[in-house]
Amino acid sequence: MRTPMIFPGQASQFVGMAADLYESHELARQRFDQANEALDFDLKRLCFEGPLEELTETRYAQPAILVASALAFDYLTSRGMEPSIVAGHSLGEYSALVAAGVLRFEDALSLVTLRGRLMFESGEKTPGTMAAVLGLGRQDVEAACETAAQGEVLQLANLNSPAQMVISGAVEAVARGMEACMEAGAKKVVPLPVSGAFHSQLMASAAGELAAKLETTEFSEASIPVIANVTAQPTTSGDELKQLLIEQLTRPVLWSDSMQHLIGNSEEASILEVGPGRVLMGLMRQIDRSVKVLPLGSLEALEDYCGQEKEAGA
Repeated sequence: MRTPMIFPGQASQFVGMAADLYESHELARQRFDQANEALDFDLKRLCFEGPLEELTETRYAQPAILVASALAFDYLTSRGMEPSIVAGHSLGEYSALVAAGVLRFEDALSLVTLRGRLMFESGEKTPGTMAAVLGLGRQDVEAACETAAQGEVLQLANLNSPAQMVISGAVEAVARGMEACMEAGAKKVVPLPVSGAFHSQLMASAAGELAAKLETTEFSEASIPVIANVTAQPTTSGDELKQLLIEQLTRPVLWSDSMQHLIGNSEEASILEVGPGRVLMGLMRQIDRSVKVLPLGSLEALEDYCGQEKEAGA
């Protein structure tokens, strides 16, 4: 059976994620062991025991979420479930590329580990921050950023839903941007606990170093369409997807547009959120409440879904 699958990014991590899969399935244990051998920290301990403050750090959260998402995807494919089209939110795009056969798991793990470290270090070298803007349209958010930048970096970083945007940039510029958004009519503006100005030009140095690694990594043609964050359009070109991963660090995540495209090009009744948490399900409720998203990160949820599909196909 084929169905659309979407993969979560940062902010979906929690202590204990994927522990039930690890305890129950040999392939999950192999994935974690493989990750621990490749990394210079104990990913398994962080995922299962925390502390949350450490797990939430960009350099650790990114490989952790990739591995947890890969385990959930492995479970689905072992039960005969295949994606018809995929997308991933920011970091989640790497999980989507694994699902589409563009990247091998071990290559994705290496890339994501480097990406997380570069983004973390970039935030230390060039301090920046982000803020969520609720209840204000894209044009108004972009106009507020232009007004408040005052020569510093300040830009739209995430178009998560029609009602939720994220701005990113230099610390003082983001503070001015928050005020400008409120003056423009935003219902609420919330500073985000992040270590840098992700998806902004302050990530340019990280994008440059990541590009060098990407150039030496093999990208295959996708077996199914992948909706890229940067364009909100589907592609199966491995070369194009590689270039878009570089651009993704400094350009906005067009998630709402991506989901509108996915909805318009899918006939299936539901979309699977493959990986920890249910952030993407919450965003879909703001994008199109008629669309059903099933969060499949836990063993129980995966077993229930696969059991129902087996019964339906019997």
